[in-house]
Amino acid sequence: MENCIFCKIIGGDIPCDKVYEDDRILAFKDIEPQAPVHILIIPKKHISSLNDLAEEDSKIISYIFLKAKELAKNLGISEDGYRLVTNCGKAGGQTVDHVHFHMLGGRNLQWPPG
Repeated sequence: MENCIFCKIIGGDIPCDKVYEDDRILAFKDIEPQAPVHILIIPKKHISSLNDLAEEDSKIISYIFLKAKELAKNLGISEDGYRLVTNCGKAGGQTVDHVHFHMLGGRNLQWPPG
């Protein structure tokens, strides 16, 4: 999607502070961190929101969760705990129309979140 900021980051048109990348996903530091560790994990395939997931997208979503576990360990937050969040739609707090997961950790996270 040519107007998608995350697609532009994936394409290298916009720089990011990359934490992890492979052929399916990209993880990078959030530019407005809400915790000591705050990264975004995004699929390289453009999917606008959770509402747009198709059956064939189930593999990339499960892959993201498996990689999140590895990333949390590599970032030193797996033992104390972390939160993996995705927002869907404007009322749900989604500000970029590309499925993404926020990994937050490095401090005690409160509930409810917002």
